[in-house]
Amino acid sequence: MNERNACVIGMQWGDEGKGKIIDLLSEDFDIVVRTQGGSNAGHTVVVDKEKFVLHLIPSGILREQVTCVIGNGVVVDPEQLTEEMAGLRERNIEIPGRLLISDRAQVVMPYHKALDGAKEKALGDRKIGTTLRGIGPAYTEKVARTGIRMCDLIDPQVCRARLETQIPLVNAVLQNVYSEPPVDAAKTIDWAIRCGSELKPMVADAALFINEAVRSGQTVLFEGAQGSLLDIDFGTYPYNTSSNSSVGGMITGSGLPPREMGRVIGVLKAYITRVGAGPFPTEQDDETGAELRKRGDEFGATTGRPRRCGWFDAVAARYSAMINGVDELAITKLDVLQGLDPLKICVAYEIDGRRVESFPAQAEQLAAAQPVYEEMPGWHGDTAQGESLADLCPEAVAYVRRLCDLTGAPAKVISIGSGRDQTLVG
Repeated sequence: MNERNACVIGMQWGDEGKGKIIDLLSEDFDIVVRTQGGSNAGHTVVVDKEKFVLHLIPSGILREQVTCVIGNGVVVDPEQLTEEMAGLRERNIEIPGRLLISDRAQVVMPYHKALDGAKEKALGDRKIGTTLRGIGPAYTEKVARTGIRMCDLIDPQVCRARLETQIPLVNAVLQNVYSEPPVDAAKTIDWAIRCGSELKPMVADAALFINEAVRSGQTVLFEGAQGSLLDIDFGTYPYNTSSNSSVGGMITGSGLPPREMGRVIGVLKAYITRVGAGPFPTEQDDETGAELRKRGDEFGATTGRPRRCGWFDAVAARYSAMINGVDELAITKLDVLQGLDPLKICVAYEIDGRRVESFPAQAEQLAAAQPVYEEMPGWHGDTAQGESLADLCPEAVAYVRRLCDLTGAPAKVISIGSGRDQTLVG
């Protein structure tokens, strides 16, 4: 294992605070690589009280010495990416020479968003609760081998030919399956060619770049998007994302061999949240949940939707630690729990009268699961300052240590606020 590199993985249903952790760690790395997902992800980073929300560009862009890579596993929305770059330029963040896009990354087309919205509308009460950013349809086309890749987008002749074949098929689905209006083929093709021209200087063989960088001694930090419980294979199917948001996606989404990936850092909130539909055993749809939402400012960075909030789920955390091979933890938002007493931790489920300590595959089983809680005393001492875990009050220290024991990995980073300086390093 190349211990100079590292992977940052979300261990819950996303929104764990990965953006802050990646920004914090990237100070010590040369390259930060995003490997999956699309503009449905949102990383919030606060630097000197200035808030940055990133959807496609890796969080390492806020460190001027870092080169950022959007890997082949990402689905790229050119419109979102262009807007994001413009917003960073307005805030004096340099982009030229610091951002590379894989020529093998798939492109999110306008018709993907139309298909996304049409499907959710047709599902009605059974909808998945997507961000409507076209991510699922883009990955569907990738697997069906009918998608447009960045190497196609920057080649006008190839781009036009592929879209002239694909758009009639898309319109047949929109009109005949969903009774929705067709997309305008000419406008879509012109849009794609224009986007390709603008992004072409940044498109390159990212796998070659990353491998050559590692061979030359440069260090790489891999940036996870979403969370492991949303993984297309290991998440709460079908209420999940359309890519591998666990550590396996970092290998296939970058082109770097497994032996070079480095240590795995799992990011967990001190409680747990979820956006959209799907089972959530420890959800507190009551005053406790509302208080967690208020204290933690739990609203989606991408959609602004209020997040569902609940007590820490150790069953889910153990499962994520197992499938990712987590070496160490970064625990975020510990300060949010200050003043709540007692605190609850789910240590097992009860399903059909049986105690279950593993994470069920079937969404219906998880929806039926009743959490088995243990209680711990809360604390009223200030958890928004300090330099190490030992600086916190005994109850907070005991709570963190219990989370580590239940998850099976040590905590090396503890976040006690949104700022870079509000971080304890163990």
